[in-house]
Amino acid sequence: QVQLVESGGGLVQAGGSLRLSCAASGRAFSAYAMGWFRQAPGKEREFVAAIRTGYSTYHADSVKDRFTISRDNAKNTLFLQMNSLKPEDTAVYYCAAGNDRFRLELQAHESAYNWWGQGTQVTVSS
Repeated sequence: QVQLVESGGGLVQAGGSLRLSCAASGRAFSAYAMGWFRQAPGKEREFVAAIRTGYSTYHADSVKDRFTISRDNAKNTLFLQMNSLKPEDTAVYYCAAGNDRFRLELQAHESAYNWWGQGTQVTVSS
């Protein structure tokens, strides 16, 4: 069992930056693949970024070169650094914990994750 709590969301102007955090408690954080997903109003939840136990990362094309996922296993914390934010990045952002998949791109699937946080709102104004 893993408990996940996101923080760091807020209101920011287009072009600005935010850093999301996801604090994990419970079983060994380092044993889990971690991911960020987001859900905009009226849309389905979508993949943002993932990081496996070996620190390999995978980012959605829509955020590549703007967002960076990272983890600090000593602090049981997952991060998402978001730069050059756009109004279309407005969404509730969720972190998730799960298992490594053999193929990195499969970390983009929700089925790879067993535990989810409650989400944090990110709003980007134009």
